[in-house]
Amino acid sequence: MESIVLASRIVIALGLLNVWLLRAGKPTDWRGGDARNMKEEFAAYGLPGWFLWVVGFFKISLAILLLVGIWIPSVTKPAATGIALLMLGAVSMHLKVRDPIKKSLPAFSLLVLSLVVILL
Repeated sequence: MESIVLASRIVIALGLLNVWLLRAGKPTDWRGGDARNMKEEFAAYGLPGWFLWVVGFFKISLAILLLVGIWIPSVTKPAATGIALLMLGAVSMHLKVRDPIKKSLPAFSLLVLSLVVILL
């Protein structure tokens, strides 16, 4: 069980860091609406521009805390809980703009992995 939780934490953290630090300005098949980058995606959801920075700060910070949790276990569950809440919001935004289910899969997958970390 411990190795499943560790693998889940690493996948969540590296996935979020990849999306927010390396791919934020790049198009992907997973972006909401017809967005080609993160800024356009938040606009497609009807969210203000400043909210992109708030969500990005929390996702990056919580991803780093999941990695820090390898050495300081007490931060793991709070970080996973924060990510689960953010992923719930991400899935709801995809539903709001009536994206195909495929576009919600990354956020939904990270939500499920976060729940694994929280519950196991």
